[in-house]
Amino acid sequence: MTKNNQKMVKRFSKPVIIAHWLNAGAFFLLYLTGLPMYTELFDWVYVVFGGPAGARLVHRIGAVLFILPVVYILLADPKSFFYWIKQILTWKSHDFQFFLQFPKEFFGGHAKVPKQDFYNAGEKLNSLLAIITTIMLMGSGFIMWFPAYFSQSMIMWAYPLHNIGLGLSIAVVVGHIYLSVGHPNSRVSLRGMTKGDIPETYAKDHHGRWYDDLKQDGSPKKKQA
Repeated sequence: MTKNNQKMVKRFSKPVIIAHWLNAGAFFLLYLTGLPMYTELFDWVYVVFGGPAGARLVHRIGAVLFILPVVYILLADPKSFFYWIKQILTWKSHDFQFFLQFPKEFFGGHAKVPKQDFYNAGEKLNSLLAIITTIMLMGSGFIMWFPAYFSQSMIMWAYPLHNIGLGLSIAVVVGHIYLSVGHPNSRVSLRGMTKGDIPETYAKDHHGRWYDDLKQDGSPKKKQA
């Protein structure tokens, strides 16, 4: 596949793209409807949703939507899901070396980053943090939603855990958005999660180990997620 005389490499399947944006939409819906509980600056959200009760209802709908992408991807493309899990749990020397060079890359410089896998070390760490914060938010949120089934001590712990999970998740999302939208390479990387493919040169420079596998196999589609 070529685009503007550039050879393109398939990176993400359509189910992966759909699941990603469903998850992103649900997160921001949860974030928006939860903000009035933390500051009066967002009391207007209650007006939009017809009052506190309406905002809580939409928040709970968002919580259900937040879970659906996992169910969807397991049904639509389980191979990509388990490939992702395997990748983020596999750490080797090139992953740790990545973080020595990444600060320069993060701020727009050119760093000599070791060849990376389909998911680079930064993406692996981001995914792990996203999973941890999701477990914190879902677990504590479930207790807060159904307090009658849990002890008072568990309910008391659920609220601060939910707040901590929210703070951490926002930090993860802000970093993710910067690298997806604000970073000099963001336009290319974002294409992978919108169109499903990326330029071959970008794959070679930013995911060298995966690119080498593609060349060795002779099929860009063989090891895609």
